[in-house]
Amino acid sequence: MQVKIATTRKPETSQGNAFPAYSPFRLFDEFYRDWAQRTTQPEGESWKPAVDILERDGNLILCAEVPGVSEKEIDLKLEGNVLTIKGEKKQTPQSDGYNVYQLESFYGQFSRSFTLPETVDAGNISANYRNGVLTITLPQKPEVKSRSIRINA
Repeated sequence: MQVKIATTRKPETSQGNAFPAYSPFRLFDEFYRDWAQRTTQPEGESWKPAVDILERDGNLILCAEVPGVSEKEIDLKLEGNVLTIKGEKKQTPQSDGYNVYQLESFYGQFSRSFTLPETVDAGNISANYRNGVLTITLPQKPEVKSRSIRINA
């Protein structure tokens, strides 16, 4: 299978540009012309924050990246063995007089759910929010944590 990559860049002429070839604003016209289409989310559509799942000292750690969201806007619930993170990132109002050429940030409601193993001690789950990262510590039940066994000779 052969893949062809087509380029849409035109030769350096003033044709097709919003500004004449001698205009200092032409630089911006060329710069923004090559950008991809705006990548905003339609209103009401959800996004999913990235989540890393790690293990340290016998505990499971979930780290969710939610920059721009305050801890008051995050709802953390445990129902049965399903942990759900919900929240909303509100779009900052654009200042008057600016033309928006590209938005790559995601806004709107988000929700992530995780089925926890039976080994998690649900009564001791804790959460911490710092620098846009929600860290949830899921301690294991004491009987599940590994321990050294002494061998008698």
